[in-house]
Amino acid sequence: MREKLQAALDASVRALLAEAGDVASAPSVTLEPPRQAEHGDFATNAALVLAKRLKLPPRALAQALIAKLGSADGLVARTEIAGPGFVNFWLDRARWRGMLETILAAGSHYGRTDAGKGRRVMVEFISANPTGPLTMGHGRQAVLGDCIARLFGATGWDVTREYYFNNGGRQMRVLGESVRARYLERLGRAAAPPEDALKDAELPWPTAIGGKPVVFPREGYQGGYITDIADAIIAREGEGWLEEPGDGRFRVEAEQRIFGEIRATQDALGITFDVYTNELTMYAEKRVEGTLADLRKTTRVYEEGGAVWLRATDLGLARDRVLVKSSGEATYLLPDVAYHRQKFERGFERVVDVQGADHKDQGPYVKAALAALDLPAERLEFVIHEFVTLSSGGQTVKQSTRRANFVTVDEVLKDVGADVFRFFMIQRRPESHLDFDFDLAKETDWTKNPAYYLQYAHARCCGIERQAAERGVALPKPGDVLAERLALPEEIELIRKLAEFPEVVARAAEACEPHHVAYYVRDVAALWNPYLQDGKNHRVLSEDAELTAARLGLAAAVRTVVANGLALLGMSAPERM
Repeated sequence: MREKLQAALDASVRALLAEAGDVASAPSVTLEPPRQAEHGDFATNAALVLAKRLKLPPRALAQALIAKLGSADGLVARTEIAGPGFVNFWLDRARWRGMLETILAAGSHYGRTDAGKGRRVMVEFISANPTGPLTMGHGRQAVLGDCIARLFGATGWDVTREYYFNNGGRQMRVLGESVRARYLERLGRAAAPPEDALKDAELPWPTAIGGKPVVFPREGYQGGYITDIADAIIAREGEGWLEEPGDGRFRVEAEQRIFGEIRATQDALGITFDVYTNELTMYAEKRVEGTLADLRKTTRVYEEGGAVWLRATDLGLARDRVLVKSSGEATYLLPDVAYHRQKFERGFERVVDVQGADHKDQGPYVKAALAALDLPAERLEFVIHEFVTLSSGGQTVKQSTRRANFVTVDEVLKDVGADVFRFFMIQRRPESHLDFDFDLAKETDWTKNPAYYLQYAHARCCGIERQAAERGVALPKPGDVLAERLALPEEIELIRKLAEFPEVVARAAEACEPHHVAYYVRDVAALWNPYLQDGKNHRVLSEDAELTAARLGLAAAVRTVVANGLALLGMSAPERM
């Protein structure tokens, strides 16, 4: 509906410009639902935008625009000029009612478009290094990335979901050493370091094994999962790994077990990936080496103090960045550039990286390096999400990943389930801080838990259809709904809201902002649940066969839209609650 009216409005604007002898391109004019329903179905600022250009009063232009637009081929029932020159539109109610047939005929495809037209997009998300279980921050990124990928799929894109992780470098060495220290401790061959040693700012805590010094990493990983890995090694190898270094088989064992657990968490969240890749592969395929060689051929790289630098200040950034340290070791930036270069070599027209706020400074430097290599850096987009705090009993739960006093995604899923977890993680804008209210998430009352409030709207629709079947009332087919019987303002408002769904999906996909879908489904539920609560004025099943069929059609349309919206959020649409 909005697209048709927007097209008619744009044509009218072009016609007014042509009559004035203005052959320049037409300006962009908005067409938005007004905040207050009494101001119509849509409003436009077209007259205000054109006033200066055509040197006419806005209200006079608004009148000319209304005359030029007319009924827009029967779409508009009436118009009104408001304020300094806004134009409010009321659409013909018959057109709104016709949306029911459109929704019912499309079914699970309603809301889907071909905006992407088969173009290739990669969405990289989670990308957590295998050093421990997924934390709440990882959980937010997991749901955000998955929903973005779902939105791209719903708008016609050919989507690749990718997980990239660093399985080399210092973090992994520390992980291996941590497992080794616990392995030795569990065998009684080393003393556990006292708590105050872990706070030492300068020295690690030395222990002794057979006269040989053993060092527990000062910043080692201290979670129970490290001990679990050590116990598994002992069960299989006994004391056979006493002489094994931490960066050998201990590291490999830890990586495999932890990554297996990460994948199990992904499965619990309903998340799958098409590609898993890692930093060591970038080195093995000499992509890091090749990228550095090609960067050296540009004017954007220089050497100073024995290090190799990216001349990022020439590209508008605040400072230059080191690509290779004076020790010869690459910084995180260089393999990142090599990895993103590979993404474009694989033919993706759009690349979206979903990352936490602690990575926000890295993105501009990756794009700067890509630009230096004459790659389309503008196609690389970063969706940065803020941190997650967990609250319970009105208090924030303090967490520390390194000290392992953190709450994992698995622990929360055990208490609230995947649907509630996903909704709580996606109901805020990515750039907003998210406070995960654990007590509210555990609430089972559908009137209090916002996730259940959405799902209950769907379950109630299914319940109505079951009642109809029990009474022998056939569910109406798309063309059999006498939608003109839906005359109440609240029924028209519901249909208007349902008609917005395709545009909401398209906007959310383009902006990589799934929270728009969460807001939208919540709004639909907020109209439908109270509608059903008024059983006197809004009885769906009654002695009036035509009205019953019309309201069953409305219920089926609500069920369809809510189910499709929940699917984009990765949530189930239960038939009973």
